[in-house]
Amino acid sequence: MLPDETMPPDDTARLRAAAAFVREHDSTTLLPLLLPGIDGPDLRTLAERCRFAHAGTLLFPPDAQSLRAQLDACGLAADTPSHPSVVVRDRLARRHRRDPAELDVRILRPQVPGAAGERRAVEVFALTVPPHSALEPIAAYERTRRHEAHLAFEIERPDPLVLRGLCATLARHGARPDGGGYNPHENGTVLYFTTPADSSCGYRRLELYAHGDHRGALADHLGHQGERQPAETLLHLLTGAWTTQALASFARLRLPDAMDTRTACRTEDLARLTGTHPRGLDTLLRYLVMLGAVAHDAGPGPQEGFRLTELGALLRTDEPASMRPLALMYGGPFYRSFGGLDHAVRTGLPAFDHLFGENHFDHFARDPELADLFDRSMAASARMFRPLPAHPAVTAAARASAPATVVDVAGGNGELLGQVLTAHPGLRGILLERPHAVEAARRLLDSAGCGARCAYRAGDFADVPSGGDVYLLSRVLHDWDDDRCREILRHCARAMPAHADLLIVERLLPADGSPSLATAWDLHMLCNVGGRERTAAHYARLLADAGLDLRGHTPLPLDAHVLHARKTPPRP
Repeated sequence: MLPDETMPPDDTARLRAAAAFVREHDSTTLLPLLLPGIDGPDLRTLAERCRFAHAGTLLFPPDAQSLRAQLDACGLAADTPSHPSVVVRDRLARRHRRDPAELDVRILRPQVPGAAGERRAVEVFALTVPPHSALEPIAAYERTRRHEAHLAFEIERPDPLVLRGLCATLARHGARPDGGGYNPHENGTVLYFTTPADSSCGYRRLELYAHGDHRGALADHLGHQGERQPAETLLHLLTGAWTTQALASFARLRLPDAMDTRTACRTEDLARLTGTHPRGLDTLLRYLVMLGAVAHDAGPGPQEGFRLTELGALLRTDEPASMRPLALMYGGPFYRSFGGLDHAVRTGLPAFDHLFGENHFDHFARDPELADLFDRSMAASARMFRPLPAHPAVTAAARASAPATVVDVAGGNGELLGQVLTAHPGLRGILLERPHAVEAARRLLDSAGCGARCAYRAGDFADVPSGGDVYLLSRVLHDWDDDRCREILRHCARAMPAHADLLIVERLLPADGSPSLATAWDLHMLCNVGGRERTAAHYARLLADAGLDLRGHTPLPLDAHVLHARKTPPRP
């Protein structure tokens, strides 16, 4: 199909250039071009959380047929479906002082694979401009200014804390808010930024795209609360408990297992499959659409129904990185304990102990099902461990001439130790845990093929094995107060040879008070275990009290960090 000659040639060139750009770049290469000077933890955080999704361009076809011809001429799918663009329509209306109803702006995203086959697109905004219409001056102006040309990054697993943190990171590197909006037609929130003047990739606008309704974060981004009054904002926050229970019920009823990410399922059919009430199920699913866990396809006849999103698929039981155990834990025992938060705030003592009559470690140990759920919920966050086997302390031990040993203190079900031993076949491991957890760890490590290289010790912190080369202490210290932390660290220090390394995995409270998952977990620790999250400086003091030096810390996924410590050298 030949392009329609009524389509201006610069639109053709712009569309073809956008498609080529999308094919050639990825997040890691683009971010330093957009934000000169960004590197280290900030670059890693953005690259991990923000997937380069598309390049956006605004075109001005005289009619739908011309647009299809244009797409076809550029090697893009001419039959790509479209829907109304609310955000760009409103921006154009404000810029040109037009009634939005006059502007027929459609949005479509023909797919363009990345260099390695990544799922990407060109985002085409199409404002229909018939020949000799009153809209031609708008087209001429916009072609020159390219206000809507942008590069978009889709946020993985967006939530308010993540959105605020990403916006703060962009601001630190010179990006400035430049509008945004919520599009109900696709249930997506966009935050636009202008990049620094010295950015060098040809695009001056950056978009963060978050699936779902994030108008609270949008209002913060825009610098005012005009789109949501304080009472509305508070009401939105007060219903957060509904979100937790909706996701937990979704998981408990195994609805994700009965759904697919590609094919929609009618409510009536899904209700029959899962033994649920059609109306009740429909109400739940529509709420989950707002959360981004489910998508609603409003096609005709059998095409109408609900399907899983990538976010919702994380609650499937067969998903390798399933977060279903976390949903059951946060919607179960820990949900109940938060009902006693006022007790924890008044007394400083855990609400869990107050409600259940014992601490959560003992409570779970008495109930095999709860103990198993707790272990699986801890393992569900295992993605935070993925970079750990590449830590210099671990790789140095793996390269040592003599076989080195990694000691995982309170290693849970062995998920972390298994990742380290799998990555480094020459290493040996020792896992220390309470008796009820040791057998679960043995099964997991055997199934991972590294059980023969691992020894197991049932015991407490006083039983830390001596003679190891690398010691792991993952998500342990935040369970305890400072005195108990010092005691645990002293046990580790006594067991460690002079050359040994101690790697501590925890979430760190930002020293500047910026938004972080660690702040939320700090409240969780107060309520459920009586522990706390800490700053890096706080951990450094605890380590020093135990005769250990903090050598540094590096970020991990899910707002975690690995702190590296060694024994303090004796003074001469």
